[in-house]
Amino acid sequence: MSALEMSTKHLLGIKYITREDIDLIFSTAENFKEVINRPIKKVPSLRDITIANLFFENSTRTRISFELAEKRLSADVVNFSASSSSVKKGETLLDTVNNILSMKVDMIVMRHPAPGAHAFLANHIDVNIINAGDGTHEHPTQALLDAFSMREKLGDLKGKKVVIVGDILHSRVALSNIFCLKKLGAEVMVCGPPTLIPKHIKMLGVEVSYNIREALEWCDVANVLRIQLERQDIKYIPSLREYSSYFGIDLELLNSLKKDIIIMHPGPINRGVELSGDVADSEHSIILDQVENGVAIRMAVLYLLASKRNVIKA
Repeated sequence: MSALEMSTKHLLGIKYITREDIDLIFSTAENFKEVINRPIKKVPSLRDITIANLFFENSTRTRISFELAEKRLSADVVNFSASSSSVKKGETLLDTVNNILSMKVDMIVMRHPAPGAHAFLANHIDVNIINAGDGTHEHPTQALLDAFSMREKLGDLKGKKVVIVGDILHSRVALSNIFCLKKLGAEVMVCGPPTLIPKHIKMLGVEVSYNIREALEWCDVANVLRIQLERQDIKYIPSLREYSSYFGIDLELLNSLKKDIIIMHPGPINRGVELSGDVADSEHSIILDQVENGVAIRMAVLYLLASKRNVIKA
């Protein structure tokens, strides 16, 4: 296998790729970041490639980011929304995808509420699949863009300390970030209410804190997640107001720390809950850098997986 080639034909999760894959994605993304900051932001790399974006859950940032990445690479793009599809009439996932593939689609970007849906498809169809989120399992491109953004600010992540704050139990972002950061040699802590921390999370090699000040004093980077009320079938916290009083981060708290730290958030932000508006907009925050880097990272992933099909244009 070439050093400039991914070890897998899919991106199903960070768990399934190597440290070398991550380094390759980052170096490719650096090149594409230069492209998207030029006056002419398109390259012909995926010309004549058709990519279907299959979103069985609502999405704004991830969907727009992938679509922009695909169009910057000159791919043909087909957007699919489950809310207006035959899925509502009882059609199975495999039938839906096979019908789309019969129209000569080359790659699939999919978000699905069922954990493992992408792995299931990978065993049944012969196109590249990119996981844009599967239930509470993984969200690999978010973890890649998060780590890429950290690396831009901190350099090598080996030995750096990253705390992930919030609803760890329901977060696919948290799991993918843990896998990615551990592969890059970072130290990882999770912080949140006991009800929102998975029981056996220490088995992944992370530390656990239930005290936000303690966690922020420890870390170099705080990646702050929102409370995912839409994924909660019971109440895990008394109220958002109480959560905010114990785990919310405001500028007064940040300024009282003994050092400067980086604040990140995968979005959407619930301002005044997990982060105050003045923190989200402060010099501590690299949230908008994450958004910009998301397009470059997704361009890199699409490009590298397409190259496995020997269809890259010169």
